Amino acid sequence: MQKKWLAVALASALVCSASTAVLADEVKIGVVNTEVILRDSPAAQAASKKLESEFSKRDKEINAAGQRLKSDFERFEKNAPTMTDQERLRKQRDLQDRDRDFQRRQRELREDFNQRRNEELQKLLRQSKTVIKNIAQREKYDLILQEAIYVNPKIDITDQVLKELK
Repeated sequence: MQKKWLAVALASALVCSASTAVLADEVKIGVVNTEVILRDSPAAQAASKKLESEFSKRDKEINAAGQRLKSDFERFEKNAPTMTDQERLRKQRDLQDRDRDFQRRQRELREDFNQRRNEELQKLLRQSKTVIKNIAQREKYDLILQEAIYVNPKIDITDQVLKELK
């Protein structure tokens, strides 16, 4: 959070110093909304579909295992009064072991998914930074900020970045 405020303060100082130092030159500033790029760009949507297809099979398998475990537990609760102590204890241990395995598999799936999602986001961020730098150089921007509290639509170049991201 402090880094963002520092960046905003530095940008403000740069704008102020540039505008007072060179009155004849106009400072050209642009702003990009990274959240919109990570959500709406074709590359972000393709990455989302890729992750969904990559993890859907595992997710379905884990959900099915969870449903089986739930129904087995309900059956156990229903039949427990008629079981012998030894049988009830064995079945209870089996269900606990299966539940631990199920929770471990869920946790591993979440961790794997988050890791892959972060990889895809980093890839998209690298692509967007390249596009933003190209726009800045081509259109002679002095400063391009990512994120701001308020942005005048005339300096928001997010849509332009979205068009160039493929």
